[in-house]
Amino acid sequence: MGQKQIIECIPNFSEGRNLKTLAAITTAIKKIKGVKLLHMDRGEAANRTVFTFAGTPDSVLEAAYQAIKVASRLIDMRQQKGEHPRIGATDVCPLVPIANISMEEVKVYAASLGKSVGDLGIPVYLYEHSATSPKRKNLATIRSGEYEKLSSKMDLPEWQPDFGTTFNAKTGATVLGARDFLIAYNANLNTSSAKVANQIARDIRTSGKVIKKENGEVLRISGQCKALKAIGWYIKEYHKAQVSMNLTNFKETGIHTAYEACKQAAAKYDVKVTGSELIGLIPKSALLAAGEFYLQKEGITSLPEEEVILQTAVKHLGLAELAPFEFKERVIEYLL
Repeated sequence: MGQKQIIECIPNFSEGRNLKTLAAITTAIKKIKGVKLLHMDRGEAANRTVFTFAGTPDSVLEAAYQAIKVASRLIDMRQQKGEHPRIGATDVCPLVPIANISMEEVKVYAASLGKSVGDLGIPVYLYEHSATSPKRKNLATIRSGEYEKLSSKMDLPEWQPDFGTTFNAKTGATVLGARDFLIAYNANLNTSSAKVANQIARDIRTSGKVIKKENGEVLRISGQCKALKAIGWYIKEYHKAQVSMNLTNFKETGIHTAYEACKQAAAKYDVKVTGSELIGLIPKSALLAAGEFYLQKEGITSLPEEEVILQTAVKHLGLAELAPFEFKERVIEYLL
């Protein structure tokens, strides 16, 4: 008999303020047998909440479907405003292989979920490993123009959804697909300037920045880090700007590499990075790599026990600056 297959689902809902709505989504997830709700990360200024749950594929698909169904009933995109880019009530819903399952198998499950969501009358775009064309692989490309331009975007033949073909003014669209593990991570700045945060983001993100020369020539200059997406924003509840990052391959660019890149870029604008914030969960190996990096910087070559390495990472990354941070509640292996 084979080992149990486990996948993770990380739906991002465009609601971070209405606690009754979030409670209803939570209930929809928890009532499905075979699923464990691992974490919920709510942001008021971003007006966005990220849920993380895992379990057997069929159970995870049912939980995701029920949560999306509740969100479509309770979230109205015609009234929704927030700092975070978004295209729909359930803005993005990735499925990630965790144990004893291949990416190809997860793609099949993602397509099945996409069809079910489309049958609810919600336009669905498949992305990442599930993308049906190269231009749909990148979430930012699909979400370009956000909810406000979705209706006109859907009129273009190249932007017809993969499922659910009619524009839904209340729900917007959902981006859904199989992807690798992604770390959502924000660096905190000692400034309230979103402009400066955006300048830092452009310096470090893979796509870099575009510069227009006097002769009209347009140049794109790549950023410092690979496999990194980033934008800058001001978060009112924290009274500070942040560089908001997605690490799409933490083995290529670790969390400590992104943090140090932010510090280096911030210095160019006479700004300091004061700490950081993890959104959702993180693989243990990513946090261990950060701890080992900082221990080596301190000249410690004989590595201590695992918990000390993890605490070192938490300390040097300033992960407890905005709220208490307990790694046993944020490392996915501990929760599973």
